[in-house]
Amino acid sequence: MAHAPAGGHLEVPNVQALAQTWNGSGEQVPDRYVRTVEAGGAEEVVSGHALPVVDLGRLLDPTSSKEELANLGSACQQGFFQLVNHGVPDEVIRDVKRDIAEFFKLPLEAKNAHAKLPDGLEGYGQVFVFSETQKLDWSDMLYLMLRPVESRDMRVWPVHPPSFRSSVDGFSAAVAEVVSCLLRFMAVDMGVQPERLLEMFGGQPQTMKVTYYPPCRHAGDVIGLSPHTDACAVTVLLHVNDVQGLQIRRDDGKWLAVEPLDGALIVSVGDIIEILSNGKYRSVEHRAVVRPDKERIAAAMFHQPLRSIMVEPLPELVEKDVGGARYKSVGYAEFMRHFFSAKLDGRKSHLDHFKIH
Repeated sequence: MAHAPAGGHLEVPNVQALAQTWNGSGEQVPDRYVRTVEAGGAEEVVSGHALPVVDLGRLLDPTSSKEELANLGSACQQGFFQLVNHGVPDEVIRDVKRDIAEFFKLPLEAKNAHAKLPDGLEGYGQVFVFSETQKLDWSDMLYLMLRPVESRDMRVWPVHPPSFRSSVDGFSAAVAEVVSCLLRFMAVDMGVQPERLLEMFGGQPQTMKVTYYPPCRHAGDVIGLSPHTDACAVTVLLHVNDVQGLQIRRDDGKWLAVEPLDGALIVSVGDIIEILSNGKYRSVEHRAVVRPDKERIAAAMFHQPLRSIMVEPLPELVEKDVGGARYKSVGYAEFMRHFFSAKLDGRKSHLDHFKIH
């Protein structure tokens, strides 16, 4: 049995190319993609307004900020919310959607010019494939380090369409500004100083994973993105082509399909913020499903802390909590090592490892 080298990932077929040939054939779904139990349809559909909606404009307006702050806190306790009046210019969103969609229309050879290296995460392809018997997601991805700017590996940044780099850069800057605002308000809602979280996110490390989900005529047999939580602080999700596929797990174990509001960004709380908040905020398991007749493209912007921080409940919050610290203290590097080892073992969430029971 072949396994990936330490720190590496096995190469697997391009799913977009596979779908283009397989969807027109009479063959069964390739066995490595069959995930019937995990891919069962959502038991209930949640319309966009059923998710909490947070208005950044109201947060920034002194006359409505207090009321909207309570709304933000409640939304973070649920783990996912839709952000409206976020201030990202329409043209910035339009341009990045256009260029991402155009990239995935390129011939496979052109996309592979920006393929990731076997031992890396950045670039075009798939990651977290460790053995030849592992079940695979029905998707391809482009993963880029965005911020700090000097951390970018421009070899894997597409040069076609020609405006791709500038549009992604503009969207990156705009989203980083939105997250800075949210972190300040989250800190206030937690009961700590407004700049407390930003101190831990200096330089705002930011990455982007654009995922392409080809249509699958047996969509119920496959899954686009396996169930997981995000090992970051905050994720901002942009639906590039406005095709729904995101599902979140309810407390009763059922999956709910999310219908995005027009013009909204979807924000989710990551594992690190759950720990920093001492469990007040929640990182919720989610997945992506595919459609039988439509492609789906989504861009997730992940925001991480400085590598030097300790991932632990904020001491100010522990002092106020009669139950004390609810999570262990761990260095960020060790936290991420455990995240990757959990991926290797096929675990959906690694947060339980850090909880104090």
